[in-house]
Amino acid sequence: MRIGEVSQRTGVSPRSLRYYEEQGLLTSTRSGTGQRHYSDAEVQRVSLIRQLFDAGMSSQVIATVLPCVDIPGDLGVAEETFTLMMLQRDRVDADIAHLIETRNALDVLIKANSRHRATLSTAPEPVAQPT
Repeated sequence: MRIGEVSQRTGVSPRSLRYYEEQGLLTSTRSGTGQRHYSDAEVQRVSLIRQLFDAGMSSQVIATVLPCVDIPGDLGVAEETFTLMMLQRDRVDADIAHLIETRNALDVLIKANSRHRATLSTAPEPVAQPT
């Protein structure tokens, strides 16, 4: 299938698909006129690549992880990928912890703001001074 159809089926822009190819994450064949053609397997691969990007991985990290999918029986690849995935998981855990701290800080500010708004709503209206 051509790049437009892959884009439509995956929700990934043609520009991103070309970027994935430049980074070695995706492959296509070329027609005689130079048009890209993708297999159904590449559509599934695009979904995996999107999941990895959504998890915060860079294209360089994804390029290191994908061989584990491509060559599942290679112990060396599996070991390298495992180590990298554990590092990425630790990064995600740290990001989550930071987000929780930020949410907790916002909760404190929201409570303070709520108390302040409550005192303002019960305060007597200021009396207009004659001019």
